[in-house]
Amino acid sequence: MMNTGTRRADTAARTPRSLRLLPSWARDSLVQAGEMAQLMGAVLYSAARHPVGYWGDVRDEAYALLRLCWFPMALATFALGLGAPGLTGGSIYALFGVPERLGSFFIMASIREFAPWITAMVVAGVVGTALTADLGAKKIREELDAMAVLGVDPIRTFVLPRVIAVTLLTGLLDLVALSFGVVGGYVAALILGASSKAFIANFFANATTPDMWGSIVKTTLFGLIIGVVCCYKGIRTEGGPIGVGRAVNQAVVIAFVAIWIFNYVFTATLLGLNPEMQVFR
Repeated sequence: MMNTGTRRADTAARTPRSLRLLPSWARDSLVQAGEMAQLMGAVLYSAARHPVGYWGDVRDEAYALLRLCWFPMALATFALGLGAPGLTGGSIYALFGVPERLGSFFIMASIREFAPWITAMVVAGVVGTALTADLGAKKIREELDAMAVLGVDPIRTFVLPRVIAVTLLTGLLDLVALSFGVVGGYVAALILGASSKAFIANFFANATTPDMWGSIVKTTLFGLIIGVVCCYKGIRTEGGPIGVGRAVNQAVVIAFVAIWIFNYVFTATLLGLNPEMQVFR
């Protein structure tokens, strides 16, 4: 079992000399971010260089993800669509006598933000924790080291199928989240007295192609971030069973923060390149 002093020495040895003037927390964060980027590059390169031999594992991982996530995500998106942007936001429109305008509001509320965000949160909380715990257990049992000694690449064997499965399924699950989120808003509009046809007409009048593909692409990249972060923390686990629990907590927190930062950058860029998305009709 590696003690704290040994871990700090190992981190210091991997730290470039130019970063050693920074505070330890900032230095360690930058080092880990760089190592995560390296892991992402290694996974993408391995997948593109020899794109065969791992799709069976991807299928199994994707099925497990779908089985675990689709129902809680559908329930969460419907409840949030009905509650926060639906009844709460729709009540403001109802004050002005136009509750059917809630349809146009749901382009921004559900398509752009809530559906991708909830999808990522559910996947990170349910699947990301399982990935980290599974790989962390393999790491502390030295299974990954044993496979490397035998000449088997643990990145391609364990990390690559999980990252691809999480990336693809997170993007596809966004379609489920979009559907249930909009249905929740539709029910809220009916409760507030809006016309069914007017809600649908307002929704499709404001829906743009960049809104749709942007939501799916953004959520797919969320899945890539979750897969890389959680697998990285899993294969870097140390400290026995306590270390596995610590790695799981860190993986979820880091994934959430990375998703929030990336979401801001992606959405700001998308809106800047497509100003027509900000015009409500």
